[in-house]
Amino acid sequence: GAEEPGMEAEAQELPLGCGGEGGSPAAGRSPVGEEHRDPPQASVSNGGDAESGKELVELKVIWNKNKYDVKFCLDSTGAELKQKIHSLTGLPPAMQKVMFKGLLPEEKTLREIKVTNGAKIMVVGSTINDVLAVNTPKEAAQQEVKAEENKKEPLCRQKQHRKVLDKGKPDDVMPSVKGVQERLPTVPLSGMYNKSGGKVRLTFKLEQDQLWIGTKERTEKLPMGSIKNVVSEPIEGHEDYHMMAFQLGPTEASYYWVYWVPTQYVDAIKDTVLGKWQYF
Repeated sequence: GAEEPGMEAEAQELPLGCGGEGGSPAAGRSPVGEEHRDPPQASVSNGGDAESGKELVELKVIWNKNKYDVKFCLDSTGAELKQKIHSLTGLPPAMQKVMFKGLLPEEKTLREIKVTNGAKIMVVGSTINDVLAVNTPKEAAQQEVKAEENKKEPLCRQKQHRKVLDKGKPDDVMPSVKGVQERLPTVPLSGMYNKSGGKVRLTFKLEQDQLWIGTKERTEKLPMGSIKNVVSEPIEGHEDYHMMAFQLGPTEASYYWVYWVPTQYVDAIKDTVLGKWQYF
């Protein structure tokens, strides 16, 4: 009938109300071998969080003319603050510049860099949507420019070219083959006019990386690298021949025009002059 030693002390350790009415007495015990600890006390400080025990600090986050009042853990890092700013603004951390007495270090805590209550945190950066919104008008403007260019009068109808084309084909024009692409011939391309209506021939000196433009008066030897671009357009009513220009400088005045180029050589000329060489 005697009570075993320790029963009374063991009964006193049971927490009242843990497990509810009829609950198991073991529900209030600490696991075997584990040290019984008192619950942590909340730190008392300005901005302290009595429930979690974390010391908080009140911040004013300013981004894009918007202000956000934020309570944030003083022992969190700058990188964690960036994640919080992301949740508020939608601004990805990688696109944020966070400023507090200079650029906010990501690896240090707010306590280490001495952030205090009421501190202003400046954020610089643009969201993906902002970037797209800025670029969209530019793209639209480029499309409008292209549309305007498409509305322009074809080159062969413009007055400066008309005076040459109205002379008709040169009597020694080379034969053309529409719908076919051919390699450049081993002989110079001849039977063409230049802008002044004089006869012109093109010789491609591949071993010297030069284009020779020859007229009755002289021959210009141009390094391929000096030719910035080549433009061409079929001649209206004679689509098996093209008018073509070699861009030798930054303005239209630097274009050297050649008329009545056989269509089968147009792509080969462009690829050769611009260094693609796919026909050789």
